[in-house]
Amino acid sequence: MLEVRGLTHTYPDGHVAIRAVDLRVEEGTLVSIVGPSGCGKSTLLRCVAGLQRPADGEIRLDGEPIDGVPDGLAVVFQDYSRSLYPWLTVRDNVALPLRRRGMARAQRRAAAADALESVGLGQSAGKHPWQLSGGMQQRVSIARALAFRPRLLLMDEPFGSVDAQTREELEDLLLAIRGRFGMTILLVTHDIDESVYVGDRVVVFGGSPGGVRADLPVPLPSPREQIATRESPEFVALRSEVGRLVRGKGSVERTA
Repeated sequence: MLEVRGLTHTYPDGHVAIRAVDLRVEEGTLVSIVGPSGCGKSTLLRCVAGLQRPADGEIRLDGEPIDGVPDGLAVVFQDYSRSLYPWLTVRDNVALPLRRRGMARAQRRAAAADALESVGLGQSAGKHPWQLSGGMQQRVSIARALAFRPRLLLMDEPFGSVDAQTREELEDLLLAIRGRFGMTILLVTHDIDESVYVGDRVVVFGGSPGGVRADLPVPLPSPREQIATRESPEFVALRSEVGRLVRGKGSVERTA
């Protein structure tokens, strides 16, 4: 579904963020991208989203080159407080992007209601974002993306600003949503455990300029459960391998 070939991006100050990145993402998979700060993970995501034009290489979605923001794509950012409009209700925040699809008001409200139900916020539709907790606000951001029914969902550190317990709840919500809608998801995270827990594959970025250090399959059974899955020998072994790779150690031979 998504193919990245030889992607390189240089910022105006001359800093080369990523160099010669190759990546393939099959339809319906959840790919985690993890790596140290400054290795170009978010740069890759912005290029895929069409928010910035790479210096070299190409990105194809369904075989078509990306030139600008493609249709059928949604992004969930880390800073939910800046991505929601405080003067709009939760329902109207979720429904807002649907205007781009020319949907009637009643259709937009129905789609927003369904998306809010899917993230457990059906009773909060009439509230404003500032009346909700941080975790609930991020659920609103996720619901807004779901209402758009994207084929490709990009998530840039979506759970980085919430507490540990809420983060686990949102990870399980992400897996449930993925199971229900079958969408393709590209998730950038700094959390090694999270990358393994939610992913079908873990792509480890490293170096400066950034590049793919390893691409590892995650052969964990589903459904996954926060305690049992994280206690399993398979999870512990893979989590340790990813941790070594992020720190610049370990083999780079395994690929998905």
